[in-house]
Amino acid sequence: MIKFSYSLIFIGFFCLFSILGIGEFKLTDGILKKNIYSENHYAVISKLPSVQKMIGQNYSSKISFISDLQSAVNQHNSVLKEQKQWDKVIWTDYTFGVTNGSFTAPNLLYILGFVGLFFIILGVFLIISQEKKSPTGIKNNDIFKKSISSRGILGIILGCFLIIFYIVLYWFPEYLVNWVALVNPISKLLSGNPASQWFLYGLLYTVAIIVMGIRFIIKYRHSKYQQFRTGSVIFFQTTFAFLLPEILMRLNLPYQDLKNIFPLDYTFFFDYKIQEKINSGTFGIFMLGWGIFLFLVGTPLMTYFYGKRWYCSWICGCGGLAETVGDSFRQLSDKSLKSWKIERYTIYGVLVFAGIMTVFTLYSFFTGQSYLLGIPSYEIQKWYGFFIGSIFAGVVGTGFYPLMGNRVWCRFGCPLAAYMGIFQRFKSKFRITVNGGQCISCGNCSTYCEMGIDVRAYAQRGQDVVRASCVGCGVCSAVCPRGVLNLETGSIIVDKF
Repeated sequence: MIKFSYSLIFIGFFCLFSILGIGEFKLTDGILKKNIYSENHYAVISKLPSVQKMIGQNYSSKISFISDLQSAVNQHNSVLKEQKQWDKVIWTDYTFGVTNGSFTAPNLLYILGFVGLFFIILGVFLIISQEKKSPTGIKNNDIFKKSISSRGILGIILGCFLIIFYIVLYWFPEYLVNWVALVNPISKLLSGNPASQWFLYGLLYTVAIIVMGIRFIIKYRHSKYQQFRTGSVIFFQTTFAFLLPEILMRLNLPYQDLKNIFPLDYTFFFDYKIQEKINSGTFGIFMLGWGIFLFLVGTPLMTYFYGKRWYCSWICGCGGLAETVGDSFRQLSDKSLKSWKIERYTIYGVLVFAGIMTVFTLYSFFTGQSYLLGIPSYEIQKWYGFFIGSIFAGVVGTGFYPLMGNRVWCRFGCPLAAYMGIFQRFKSKFRITVNGGQCISCGNCSTYCEMGIDVRAYAQRGQDVVRASCVGCGVCSAVCPRGVLNLETGSIIVDKF
């Protein structure tokens, strides 16, 4: 059955990748006008001789279409750069919008696409069904003997695939227009708008959390806490992060992931975001006020009572993906003291970076000045978005699951986790209590700690675990065969396994 399941998954991925070469591209002046939102840029690009030659021509090759379009704009920009007419250079990249608008999807694309998705999901559920047949309780199942979960060749291949996918998604989305077209009917149904690469990503992200979340619930069915916690992240990702933002767009309200909190939502105070909310009237102003309240009052208050787990393990989409899709890699987190030292420098360094960027951003918003201390605020935003928002949170944060464990971003880079960690470490009722006399030093707790905490060392000393990095996932307690560990708030045990 397992081999059959993996065969279905392989066939499904083959179908999905095969559709990347299906379809035709035909450029028209209307497509240019619709997707080049700057009138000045449209006037220039539409008049370029190379672009004029493309209009009305049928392309069967996506690569050829993209190459011709980019070459036309790049040649124009090269001349302007040589003449040092920097204000006339077209810095905005319109490749994805124009390529997506020019694409015509045949029926075969939808057939292969949905067959592929069906086979993948069916194969995963067949594997999950085998999990359900096994006895409840703690399972090690030779995790360090499996290539995919022990940095073997399969794990490296999976990691490379994820890294490449994120690179293409962030910087070369025009090569994914076939997949975007596949989910276009769903986007129009929800928001009334054509799908973008971000809608595609959001849908895949949500489906992955749902499917792998079901697996997680079955795997840890001996723990009520794990079942409720996983159900919570599935609910918040599906409704607050995916469905409601799309519905808001249909209602002509600003797109907003309603569970995303600053500074994880680092664009919250960007000029255009604030102005967008103000222009949306009462609801937009409420969202602005609600976001500020969550950061200044709600987050510290909830962390004081419940620790970081209220968000990191019950609500957050990054944590939701890590706990569900990344569950098979949690044992790969480095437990060394050196890693702990690096973690503290990087995560609080990102928090400081986010704070500096926000100061520059708010200064520009309230004063109308683009520069502070001779540094343009836009550049600070751009570099934060590139290095932290894209490379760290996306490429490394998820792509390195099979290489460094499932909480790379949460542990080393998330500024919100750092912010909550300060309260959890110095002013929170949450802790993991230890009944050291019962510990048999099996090491399950340390092995499965995704945040790289050597829990066994605490248990052996009979010392409660109070760490800024702990996300309160409770897996250390769920895999303990002696009931040594309990998640507590104050003097009341709220999560006993």
